[in-house]
Amino acid sequence: MPIKASELILNPDGSVYHLNLRPEHIANTIITVGDPDRVSSVTKHFERVDFTTHKREFHTQTGIYKGKRLTVISTGIGTDNIDIVFNELDALVNIDLEKREIKPELTSLDIIRIGTSGSIQKHIPIDAFVISEYAAGFDSLLHFYNSTDVQYFEISEALKVQTDWYDKKSDPYVVKCSDQLLQHLSSEKTITGFTATNVGFYGPQGRILRLGIQDNELNNKLANFNYQGKPITNLEMETAGIYGISSLLGHRALSMNAIIANRATGQFSSNPKQTVDNLIVYTLDKIVDLD
Repeated sequence: MPIKASELILNPDGSVYHLNLRPEHIANTIITVGDPDRVSSVTKHFERVDFTTHKREFHTQTGIYKGKRLTVISTGIGTDNIDIVFNELDALVNIDLEKREIKPELTSLDIIRIGTSGSIQKHIPIDAFVISEYAAGFDSLLHFYNSTDVQYFEISEALKVQTDWYDKKSDPYVVKCSDQLLQHLSSEKTITGFTATNVGFYGPQGRILRLGIQDNELNNKLANFNYQGKPITNLEMETAGIYGISSLLGHRALSMNAIIANRATGQFSSNPKQTVDNLIVYTLDKIVDLD
């Protein structure tokens, strides 16, 4: 049965509604960034850019880096945007947009996030590269899907107990990256971590300007959390959504974090732009020979 027009919304040119993309516009290896301006910070390293479009916060460029076709797309901030971007990327490769039918043979994308993050562990220095092996989502996105098969409930339960989780907040979910991508992109230059994906930048990450927060000790509790030798290492706002939706749709995903702040020591990178660019080049060189 064809998917209804109200469920799969297309633009007059046949492109998917939010991203303004058609299937021929994207590669099977995709880099996501939060900031629309960071797309060109990635593609400036390309030999050429063959396609560009920009709608709302979703800026996309597809081109060639060292002979490999890559797509770079900005998601904006937060897992609500991840829900939009990842469902529409999947539709581009796994739904016949003209017939509005799911294809009989599905395509698995490789999706690598390059983003900034703050460490909550003193031993993880600013300007380091952290790869998220696991991610804990403090939003509720994954609970809207049939997602029990991709969640690690024993870890999320331990997290709630060890942090004395406030029951009015969303129930945390824990998901994992692609083991193949983790192995391929890891090196002596990276730190394997466990990322907490927050629902905001200020209160949800323990920042206080004029508003008081429910739990002043939450960051310390997260820093002290440990599940079988796996402590939470850093905070950001997309990774858990990326891992959850990717796993459900059959795509491989990995989150690369440029640590530009250390919340435990109060330090901030003296040159965050250079740190991000270093991570971009590292990631590009690693994915050139990705199978």
